[in-house]
Parts: sequence; structure tokens; C-alpha cells
Amino acid sequence: MNDDRNQAPILQAEALSKSYRMGTSRLQVLRDVQLRLFRGEICALMGASGSGKSTLLHLLGLLDRPDQGEIFLDGRAMNRFGQTTRAKCRARNIGFVFQQFHLLPELSALENVLMPRRLARGLAWFATRHRERDRAREILRAVGLEARMRHRPHQLSGGEQQRVAIARALVSRPAVLLADEPTGNLDSSTGAEILDLLLRLAKEHQTGVVLATHDSNVAAHSDRHWRLVDGAMLQEPSLETAAETPTPEVEGPFSAEVET
Repeated sequence: MNDDRNQAPILQAEALSKSYRMGTSRLQVLRDVQLRLFRGEICALMGASGSGKSTLLHLLGLLDRPDQGEIFLDGRAMNRFGQTTRAKCRARNIGFVFQQFHLLPELSALENVLMPRRLARGLAWFATRHRERDRAREILRAVGLEARMRHRPHQLSGGEQQRVAIARALVSRPAVLLADEPTGNLDSSTGAEILDLLLRLAKEHQTGVVLATHDSNVAAHSDRHWRLVDGAMLQEPSLETAAETPTPEVEGPFSAEVET
């Protein structure tokens, strides 16, 4: 990872706060959270259940808005964008892997992987569908599912379903990958395989990864650790302690028009 003086973060959060109304009171979930994520960097987001990890991932993934603070994606402030533009930014730049696989049961593995591309391309999909299918087949081969592309989720094991979910997350070559307990529903052996695969492919694509987990063994695979305690970021280790492997400069993928 490059020193912060030479490389701007691909994802940055500044003073994020988030609360939810509970009857007549408000539950404060996040308090003044700040973080920076760089290309090719893997950061573990640790914390107990209820500490705010999933809420923070939803904010970073542009699925929700903070009460206060700002999120920057490739240097662009996201709060000034409307819902449609934020959705375009999310589809083009952010991949998600969840503990639950969230595959569409009526679609094959190949069709599940293609779904985010169809949503991102819109009507342009029809002109590029053959190229998009080639890309989806390529990423499914990369996750070891060349022989299972036409299988539906119920015909796949848990590990195979998560491999499809990883392929779906990476098919758009996102700048950022948000993974919420991606091995939580897998046995230890399969989970270790899936984690190694996920992080290897992310490194190859120079994708910045936020890996939410409560498992210290999973977090041990990361470059840096962040810890949430009662919605507050306890600490973020300095970049100097994490900068071990330089990464090449990559042109930013961000592309979206501002709504008027």
C-alpha cells in the first residue's frame, strides 16, 4: 500500500454519526466515525454484535445516509448526490459480500453473477451482453466454478454459493468491496478457503476491502484493524504501521453524472 502522501484514499469517512428513532427516543448507533481505505488494502472492521458494524457498512455502501458527516468515494462527496446517482455510483464502484448469500433461486450461477451488470448497464446491456457474459464466465472460472455455471443455488453447496456471491461482487471490477461476515455461515475449513479466495482476488484487482468480522482469526488476514465499540471507532492504526507492500497507482473508476 502506498503512503498516504502519495495516494489518495478510494473510500473515506469523516465524522459519521447515525441514529434511529425507537419510540419516543433515539438510539445512537455510530458516533463520529472516521476512516480511510486505500486501493488494494484489506481492513478488518471488528466489534461485537450490536457495535454498529453493519450500520457502518450500509453507510459506506451508500445504502443509507448518515445523520452527520460525509463519505467520499474516489474523492467525491456522496451526500450531495441524489438517490439515482448514488445508486449508479454503488453499482459501478462497490461490491458486496454478505454472510447470507442472497442469490436469486430461480437463476443459474452465471445469471446471478450477471445481474449487477444488467442493472448497471441498463438499456446498454443489450449491446454489450456478449462481452458481459464472457466476463462473468471468466470470473466464475477464477472462483473454481467453471463446471457449475448453469447450476441453480439449491444445486450448489454453501461454499459454492459463496463463491458465486464473490464472483457477483467482483464482476464489475469495483474499487471497493464490503464484506459482512462472509464466512459466518460456513464451516471452518470451507470458510478459510473462501476467505483466501476473496482476499486473493481483491488484491489481484487492487480492490480496497472492508471486512466486517468478530473473528480475530479472520481479521488476522487484514492489513489494518479497525474496532467499533458502542458505535465509536476505538482506534485506527497509523498508515506507517500498515504500509508493507507498495501498490501501483491505478486510474480511478468513478464515473457518474450529478443529478440536477
